[in-house]
Amino acid sequence: MTTQQFEAVIVGAGFAGIGAAIQFKRLGIDDFVILEREDDLGGTWYVNHYPGLAVDVPTTTYSYYFEPNPNWSRLFTPGPEIKRYADDVAAKYDVRRHIRFNTVVEGARWDEDASLWRVSVAGGETLSARYLISATGFLSQPHIPAIPGIETFDGRVIHTTDWDDDYNPAGKSVAVIGTGATAVQLIPELAKTAADLTVYQRTPIWVVPKIDFRFGPRMKKLFARVPLTQRVVRWLTDSIYEVMVSVGIRHYGMFRGRFNVSASDLSKMHRFFVIRDKELRRRLTPDYDFGCKRPTFSNGYYQSFNRPNVHLQDAGIERIEADGIVANDGTKNKIDTLVLATGFDLWDANFPAIEVIGREGRDLGKWWRDTRFQAYQGVSMPYFPNYLSLAAPYAFLGLNFFNTMEYQMQLMDRLFTEVQRRGATTFEVTEEANTVFLDRMTELLGESLFTLGNCATANSYYFDPAGEPTLLRPSSTETAIREAREFPLSDYKISR
Repeated sequence: MTTQQFEAVIVGAGFAGIGAAIQFKRLGIDDFVILEREDDLGGTWYVNHYPGLAVDVPTTTYSYYFEPNPNWSRLFTPGPEIKRYADDVAAKYDVRRHIRFNTVVEGARWDEDASLWRVSVAGGETLSARYLISATGFLSQPHIPAIPGIETFDGRVIHTTDWDDDYNPAGKSVAVIGTGATAVQLIPELAKTAADLTVYQRTPIWVVPKIDFRFGPRMKKLFARVPLTQRVVRWLTDSIYEVMVSVGIRHYGMFRGRFNVSASDLSKMHRFFVIRDKELRRRLTPDYDFGCKRPTFSNGYYQSFNRPNVHLQDAGIERIEADGIVANDGTKNKIDTLVLATGFDLWDANFPAIEVIGREGRDLGKWWRDTRFQAYQGVSMPYFPNYLSLAAPYAFLGLNFFNTMEYQMQLMDRLFTEVQRRGATTFEVTEEANTVFLDRMTELLGESLFTLGNCATANSYYFDPAGEPTLLRPSSTETAIREAREFPLSDYKISR
């Protein structure tokens, strides 16, 4: 039963949802609701609060360009500061009053007769909206590994997305499954106090030293009083990362992988100087090209394996029993605590995160899997009127999510301004425009690391289930923003 109607429904109250809300307000649209399954805003920065949590790109870059924060404590700031930043931005732009927390969206269906989206939420309620925005993020659905016997473990099981702040690893025998970016941050913290820590590695990760430093009181005052100074710092960090993504990923073929070789050499030197055990260094060395899987920064990860209480297990897991883990080599490790640093189910559970049924009954998830993962400008799909997905194929610009959000907000501005100007009620990207964009993305990816490099063993979330690297948009931030501001309006069918 429909109880409320809104101009727009936004699903998700992370940074994407907050950004979409701000853009709606700029457009004069205030009749919208944000549906959030958690009991607070912030998305992954609310859900994740494990020890060692921090950004893995400079915080000068990891923020809205239009809302710099002069109060960052350091270049790679801890997670709680990112959560406070989300709170502050939401407060400044009066976003929180639009949010309905503890609300699980079950699905959305386009009502062709009424030209409205019917959004179903848990409990039986249905909301109606002219516009629907999916802002569920790329990293929102925890991945639980399908390891035989995992449900039989009698000890404590903690997933990093559901960390218990009261948990104390001191004196415990702990196993960590996973060696992605989360594990790289968490393992050094657990290693400090755990009696025994075993790290179960499927795929090694490229790790390079972290150049980090604090922003002292004088620097913070300067950022606050002269915002241009922080803009300059951001320009510098943005430029560095733009070059890294451009040379190392998008134009891999042009530069013949020289950047990737140099970056991998830096990681190898880091391991060499930190770990004296030659065999251990070999086991921690990836066999895929640098960049195929998201690399990370750390000054403590490799050092952790020098501790006598820390062990690397890379034989693979055969099964989990009530009191421990049996590896493929037959060895059994008895443990008290099982930590799942297994990240997120990005493709199967998140593309899309909810069931979305468009025009003529087209199921978005089924359509993507029956054809190819695709989205015009990283946001729109044909047969889905008045719908934008901010976590879609070809959306992510690389190392910084905020750059992605910035161009998506620019696209919203251009598209909705035109809809308002015409007094229209619906928009829908044309199949022709979508095909042209998909063909262009496919061609550009042909020169990328993901096509020409050695990525077969990376187990990277950059690749969709069909093996195509459709997460990344192979264009610069400047290009994406320009296209968002200038795309042909004829690419959309806009009607009353």
